[in-house]
This record gives sequence, C-alpha cells and structure tokens, in this order.
Amino acid sequence: MNTSSEQAVAASSDNSDYITISTETIRTSPLEVHKVCLPPHATTFQKLKHRLREIFFPDDPLYVFKNRTFRRKIALGYQYVFPILQWAPTYNLALFRSDLIAGLTIASLAIPQGINYAKLANLPPVIGLYSSFVPPLIYSVLGSSRHIGIGPVSIASLVMGTMLNEEVSFAKERDLYTKLAFRATLFAGIFQASLGFFRLGFIIDFLSKATLIGFMAGSAVIVSLQQLKGLLGITHFTSEMQIFPVMESVFGNIKEWTWETIVIGLIFLIFLLIARQILSPTKMKPRLFWVSAAAPLTSVILSTLLIFLLKSKLQHVPTIGYLSKGVNPPAANMLYLHGPHLALAIKTDLITGILSLTVSSPEIFVSFAFNF
Repeated sequence: MNTSSEQAVAASSDNSDYITISTETIRTSPLEVHKVCLPPHATTFQKLKHRLREIFFPDDPLYVFKNRTFRRKIALGYQYVFPILQWAPTYNLALFRSDLIAGLTIASLAIPQGINYAKLANLPPVIGLYSSFVPPLIYSVLGSSRHIGIGPVSIASLVMGTMLNEEVSFAKERDLYTKLAFRATLFAGIFQASLGFFRLGFIIDFLSKATLIGFMAGSAVIVSLQQLKGLLGITHFTSEMQIFPVMESVFGNIKEWTWETIVIGLIFLIFLLIARQILSPTKMKPRLFWVSAAAPLTSVILSTLLIFLLKSKLQHVPTIGYLSKGVNPPAANMLYLHGPHLALAIKTDLITGILSLTVSSPEIFVSFAFNF
C-alpha cells in the first residue's frame, strides 16, 4: 500500500503540473482559455444558397470529378450516365447465374401483371407485354440500383384509364383514346424525368409512413374491386373507382355473370393463395421460393391451355383475343402534341406521375415508346 501511494503522487508548481504514475513523470501544459470567434456574416442570398445545396446536393455528385484529368473526367461522366460501364468489366458467370434466376422469377410475375395493368388502363394487351420487359432493359443500362421494381403501377394505370374514359370513350373511339394515352404517358415520363434531373426526390420525405401505408391499402382495395369484372365475367362494368358504384355495377348486372368464368377464376385464385402461403420461403425450404413466384405465370399458361382445349364448352368465358406476332410496328404517328384534349393529357400525366412517386416507383412511363 505504501509503495503504491509513493508511485502515484501528484505535485503542482507555479506554471505547470506534474503527475507521477508508476515512477514515470508526465508534464502537462497549463489550462488555456481559447477565444471563439463569431461566424462570418452571411447575406440572405448566401444562406439560401447554402440551404439549397444541402437539400438538392447533399452527396455532392460532382465530387468524383475533382482533381481528375480531362480523360478521366470523360470516363467518369460516361459511367455516371451509363452505370453499366462501371459494373460490366467486373461481371462474371456467378453473377450472371444469379441474375438469370432472378430475371426468370420476376418475368413470371411481370408478364401477367403487365397484361392486367394494360386492361386497367383500357389499352391493348400487347402494350402490357411490352411494359413487362422494355423498362427493365432500359433500366439495366441507365439504372444504378440492384433492388428495385421497374414497370407500370396498378393504381396509376387505373386512374389514367378512368380519367381518359370520362371524356373519350375507349369503346367508341379506340384510336383517339390510344393517342391520348400515348400523349399522357409521354408527359408523365417528362414530368418524372424532371423530378430526377432536378433531384426532387426529397419531396417523398414529407409524406408520413401512415399516409403511404393507407394509400397503398386503399389502392389495393380499389384495384381488387375492379378485378370483379373479369372474375364474374361482366361485360358492362362501371369505370368509377368508388366502392358503391362498383357494388351497384356488380349486383346490377347479375344476368351477365357466367358460372364458367367464376369457377375458373376461383380455382386459380385459390391456387395463387396456396402457392403464396404454403410454398413461401418463410414456411418452406428457401430453395422453393421460385414456386410461389412462378405461380402467376403458371396460372396464365394453364388457363390458356384449358380455354384452348375446351373452347367449344367454354364459349362464354371472355378472353384477351389475338395478339400479333413479332415486334410491334412503329406508332410514332399516333403521338400528337396538339389538339383539343391536350389539357386532359397534361392533367392525367401530373396525377399519374405523382401517384407513381407516392408508391416509390421510380419507373418512367415509357409505354408510349413500347410500340416504336
């Protein structure tokens, strides 16, 4: 005890302090008072400039170009615009195998989903087919995220079809309706591209989580109600999205119900629910996740074969119809940027663009180009 006390002795002097620990002496500087200067005066314009820079450029996207040679800046610029140039040199067979499995899994869901979304927008089914593979091909070159879903949005497709059908009937004026849809999707694409160019994605932060969850739940209910038309085989169905008009249309057209359509629809609906619940990766072996993922495409194939083999007995079951083979011909001549319905197209594109932003879907509505 005495030895330890002698080894840990503190002493003081006039200008410095001495601390002795384990027979070693460490000299510390005396305490000093540092003056803190006030921040430099900034004008209102400088404060606004600093604030805008924090909002729009928090990551400083031009940082990688600083202190680089001109040739290196050119290479980095191409990689910034086309991220495929950044990861393609390190791409290998193992990554290709994983991407192939993921691509086939997503395609099995995207193909029937795209056809259904085209029907929600009152557009030809072939546009839904193009929307299932054209956006991912474009995003593979221009995109930078590995975990993202690219393609149309159900609620945006439904809203666009409803708004356009209020002024132009898709059943009576099919060509004019398609032209307006192309025009609306063009403006929606420009609107969303502008949001990305001006880095306005922070707007979504002002929406609370409860608002987003409620919006998604309401969208699911609206889209599900619209599916009653195909499930029951109703020909004359309302284009409104409220629950009371939909229920009135369902029970007001009971004579149009077809038992064949109802039976087939319920069978494949039960099949989808079983594949999702029982064969999900959380309740079964993870290697069988592809079974539930491939269930929608399997339903489309099996139902098509069933209708084809029993078409003589299932004549009342509505079908999509004939789809033209090969690449769709160019349709640039159907894109008009003038006319009496220009205001309708702009209003439709703003609403669909905001809806896509709300559901955090980064895809640009390029369905107007699917036929080019």
